[in-house]
Amino acid sequence: MTGPLVSTDWLTRHLDHSVLRLADVRWYLGEPERGRQAYQEAHIPGAFYVDLETDLSAAEGPGRHPLPDWGQFAVRMGELGIGDDSVVVTYDDRGGGVASRLWWMLRALGHERTYLLDGGITAWVADGHAVTGDLPDHEPGDLTVDPRPGIAIDRDELQQRLGTVVALDARAGERYRGEIEPLDPVAGHIPGAVNAPYEDNLGPDERFLPADVLAQKYQDLGVGGETDTVVYCGSGVTACHDLLAIEHAGLGEALLYPGSWSDWSTAGYEVATGSE
Repeated sequence: MTGPLVSTDWLTRHLDHSVLRLADVRWYLGEPERGRQAYQEAHIPGAFYVDLETDLSAAEGPGRHPLPDWGQFAVRMGELGIGDDSVVVTYDDRGGGVASRLWWMLRALGHERTYLLDGGITAWVADGHAVTGDLPDHEPGDLTVDPRPGIAIDRDELQQRLGTVVALDARAGERYRGEIEPLDPVAGHIPGAVNAPYEDNLGPDERFLPADVLAQKYQDLGVGGETDTVVYCGSGVTACHDLLAIEHAGLGEALLYPGSWSDWSTAGYEVATGSE
């Protein structure tokens, strides 16, 4: 396979493959149990549930969803059945807005055979495929911890590099401009950042736009040259969707600021508002 996405047709053909591991990463802000409940009611056959709050985040650290210790994360993924030989496909019902976090984390850990289901469970059902409430039973896996260097950046390094990197804000426009801020203590955005809402990566069917369309969009924002690109959002989750879109567009890899706005807005650093 080439690129970070797989289609529902591809998944149908490989659903029974012994090395396939399907991860359901549905999550809803302010409703911590709703994702698991939705999974238990109906999911793609063979999928196990991955919880954003407990499996993909640490209890403490910079931002609202700090990255967990890589060793602990690998152990947890192994408990769910992911090993070094696994092909992982992750999905949600938000066009990948949450599931892309698992995609990025596994890739960051060094597990390259990780993909996102284009359109998620919404596309799966729309394309006429069955769902189930049956829970899978996978043997535990052994996942090697081999974190890749240079794919993330913290707030201090980003603050020092402002003006020398392309900074993208994956939040909705009204939050970027500082018109509203429902979650974090300060409204606005990192100075010099440009707005690239993750929803704009998707078409009306919540599947990714064609690669050439995304390439033009991100090139217009300054991505793809020799300058590093850094992506952030509210808490380091939906920013991964932009990272995936940039890779899907053939523009290479960008850096994640994991703490994102929930970290920056508590640090006392300069804040910008309005459109830039």
